[in-house]
Amino acid sequence: MKINFIKTIEEKGVEALSLIFVIAIWQLAADRIVQNKLLLPSFYDVVISFSVIVKNGLIYTDTLTSLLHFSIGIAAALMLGIPLGIAMGWFKAANRAIDPIIEILRPIPPLAWIPFAIVWFGLTHRSAGFVVFVGMIFPIIINTYTGFKNVPRVYVEAAKVLGCTRNVDLIRSVAIPSAMPSIAAGIRIAMGVGWMCLVAAEMFGVSNRGLGYQIWHNYYLHRMDFVLVYMLLLGFLGLFIDRFFRYYVDEKLLRWKSGTVV
Repeated sequence: MKINFIKTIEEKGVEALSLIFVIAIWQLAADRIVQNKLLLPSFYDVVISFSVIVKNGLIYTDTLTSLLHFSIGIAAALMLGIPLGIAMGWFKAANRAIDPIIEILRPIPPLAWIPFAIVWFGLTHRSAGFVVFVGMIFPIIINTYTGFKNVPRVYVEAAKVLGCTRNVDLIRSVAIPSAMPSIAAGIRIAMGVGWMCLVAAEMFGVSNRGLGYQIWHNYYLHRMDFVLVYMLLLGFLGLFIDRFFRYYVDEKLLRWKSGTVV
């Protein structure tokens, strides 16, 4: 127990020291080398700017707005992407019918849909959520399809021998648990793509609120310290979302992989 505690302290200490080192280099470079707040704001400038947006409340409204856009996109992508991937991976006829459509739409960059998002939904939360949805749905479909195609045949045959013969029962009891690692990986990839699409959509006019919007707005005002604040907020939020998802998947959905099912 004591050894594990010391090991944890050492690991966390290395992480903290690396962050302190990067901050020190950043501050030194901004103050002594660049000496131009427009080109590179210092760490101190960013901290002051962060305190400003905390005091005026902008950080809360913009963060909640961006999270709302992201939630709309990921909810729609999950509700449509997973069933499509299941159908394509389990039924050959569905795969033959849907695959050509997916392969035509998939190479289109999500940002190319911004004009249609504005025309269809206006400058609303649904418009930004739609762009996020377009970026997220294809990784989810492809990984779900791959997971279902790679379900070992022996699992299916064993389930049939034990009386599980209907497709709906085989999918629920055999295929989904077996494909879950691939599905989870697809969702995680999609979350990264969707987060980037969210920022781009907010920056290029789909929304008049949000973290991405504030980056572009403050760039026009040449307030690069505020630009860095919002960039770092995006990074920390993305890290938190990814870590939370990984924890939930490992602890709740994939416990069987480590032999800890109870």
